[in-house]
Amino acid sequence: MKLTQGMQVLYSGGITTVPDEIVKQYQPGDQLVVLQGTGEVLRIPREQHDLVDAAVTRAYAAFQALGDVPDAAIDRFYDELAARLTDDQIWSRIAEANAADVERARARGRSTTRLVASDKMRQDMIQGLKDWRNTPSLRDRVIDTITHPGWKVEQVLSGLGVVGFVFEGRPNVFADATGVLRSGNTTVMRIGSDALGTAKAIVAHALEPALAAAGLPEGCVVLIESPEHSAGWALFSHPKLGLAVARGSGRAVDQLGSIARQAGVPVSLHGTGGAWIIADETADAEEFRLALFHSLDRKVCNTVNTVCIPQARAGDLVPALLAALRERGEKLGHGYKLHVVEGSEEFVPAELFQTKAKMLRAGGEAEELVAEKIASDRMGHEWEWEQTPEVTLRVVRDVDEAVAHFNAQSPQFVASLITKSEEAYARFFRIVNAPFVGNGFTRWVDGQYALRRPELGLSNWQFGRLFGRGGILTGDGVYTIRLRVTQTDPNVHR
Repeated sequence: MKLTQGMQVLYSGGITTVPDEIVKQYQPGDQLVVLQGTGEVLRIPREQHDLVDAAVTRAYAAFQALGDVPDAAIDRFYDELAARLTDDQIWSRIAEANAADVERARARGRSTTRLVASDKMRQDMIQGLKDWRNTPSLRDRVIDTITHPGWKVEQVLSGLGVVGFVFEGRPNVFADATGVLRSGNTTVMRIGSDALGTAKAIVAHALEPALAAAGLPEGCVVLIESPEHSAGWALFSHPKLGLAVARGSGRAVDQLGSIARQAGVPVSLHGTGGAWIIADETADAEEFRLALFHSLDRKVCNTVNTVCIPQARAGDLVPALLAALRERGEKLGHGYKLHVVEGSEEFVPAELFQTKAKMLRAGGEAEELVAEKIASDRMGHEWEWEQTPEVTLRVVRDVDEAVAHFNAQSPQFVASLITKSEEAYARFFRIVNAPFVGNGFTRWVDGQYALRRPELGLSNWQFGRLFGRGGILTGDGVYTIRLRVTQTDPNVHR
């Protein structure tokens, strides 16, 4: 195929034009993907497609071989990988690679909040592997039996196949992603370019030696060693993928989800993050303050992002909100930022709209107003912050109004109601459209923390409710159901 300047192509929404940059870069063997929802044209270079195809082919062959591997070998793999991450000599090599990744990311003005391979991250990875080691295998589990005269039908859980992951730059994803082995799957991963050096060190010094020591098929876990986004596009469109999982948020996840759906690959997406905390008129001010304080320890997807307070309680709950922000900001070494939805300004001290303070951003410190007004249609905007807690405030009539805003504007992810009424909390669960609902802090939303199973991904409902599974996708939740018939009477016929 030859591309020409101004070339137009059809898509579901009409006609789109191939960008001049893609026309110039295109080489024979490259692939073009047109996103049917937006008309955006993406180019997958031939070398990226071939790199991904080789990785998926290896993982698919490993999946077929894994069916004849005993669970004891998978158990041993988790033991072996945990032991290597525990070994200080091995970890020092990983830490050295991570330090180089962090330095490069900072030089580019990138956020390093999730990139640093801290001791806590290391311990969480080790614990996650131990949790997988102790999780009962689902392979060949019979979940239902239907008996007929002379024969029976069993519904049996089996591995789904190759699971493709695209992760943001977080080194701990290996412990999470290897959970798919527990249910008889294999995996191919592409990690964000910021953490690629760390990922390669983990593979070389810990992961591949652990796979070999356990006797698992080569290719059970494959890292795509490419910093190119197009490698992720090639992975999510591969026909041999059983499931595509994207962790992260924003436009990149939207792109990946569209690509997978167009290719007919089942997909698990996170999408936009940001939790909401809503108070009702019975809320205890101190419990409200604590819920906020404990939901702001660091910026991740389940950090509180938007707060709704009933007007009848603004007098004491707004000061409680400000106290939580101030206390957490001081604990993190910086101030705080408050975005006030238009119409709620009168409930916030006027001086905060004129006071400036230093805020830590990915690119360094910046002086900004402590409080700023935002439009009412921006309540669901996710704030990305570095050591400077940042939330949106709206004063509402009641919980019903807050829930209406949540259902309309939020990413439909995490919702928490601070109330003294059990009845109000039960009703809140019924009417709020969120997969994760609580009555306190929001940071509980995590597979390892809540379920003692490292998560493969968290999914919100901004793309619609999930079919047949919960919002926390874990390794033992990736399976298919096969039917096995045992016939005892050879004369059975239809």
